[in-house]
Amino acid sequence: MDQQTAAELFWSSLGPIALGAVRGTIPLALVSFALGLVLALVLALMRLSKRWWLSGVARAYISVVRGTPLLVQLFVIFYGLPSIGVVIDPWPSAVVAFSINVGGYAAEVIRAAILSVPKGQWEAAYMIGMSHRLALRRIVLPQAARVSVPPLSNTFISLVKDTSLASLILVTELFRQAQEVAAFSQEFMLLYLEAALVYWVICLGLSAVQNALETRLDRYVAH
Repeated sequence: MDQQTAAELFWSSLGPIALGAVRGTIPLALVSFALGLVLALVLALMRLSKRWWLSGVARAYISVVRGTPLLVQLFVIFYGLPSIGVVIDPWPSAVVAFSINVGGYAAEVIRAAILSVPKGQWEAAYMIGMSHRLALRRIVLPQAARVSVPPLSNTFISLVKDTSLASLILVTELFRQAQEVAAFSQEFMLLYLEAALVYWVICLGLSAVQNALETRLDRYVAH
């Protein structure tokens, strides 16, 4: 392929690849991250529970998720579950796998953020008559949320890149689109580099949003 033809292929394939990001990669990451955060909060509170069995279940879950590859988790859900009669379509399978994975990693982030809130905050809440649950919801979690923004933002950026694994179970997203165009044109190097470039641009945008959010939240911190 000459240089002009390569340039034409690059620009003609940019639209479908970007569309794959808008329709596939970004929604998949957003839905999975939102569900994963809910799961992570539950797991973090279980880890902090004084009931040993709740803490034990959360520890076991986190250990399994963090100790096994995301690709294996994805394959177990999509290819393994049908063997016991549970069949899930590709997109929901990817959401379940990514949410489970995010939950395991983000749980420790949230737990550490909650523990970082000074005990005096708890004591002050109790002194004005708040229950443990109310103090957690109104006093502790808002402060923990600010602390957890940087690591959770990094988790989300990693998830955006990890969604490329969904192409292996036929989910149409950014990398899947690049694969299809590359298979048709046989220009694998060019199309895969183009996919990498799109991922990079998306991550640059997310990093900018992260920095802006951290700057905004930093206004409410006493220096």
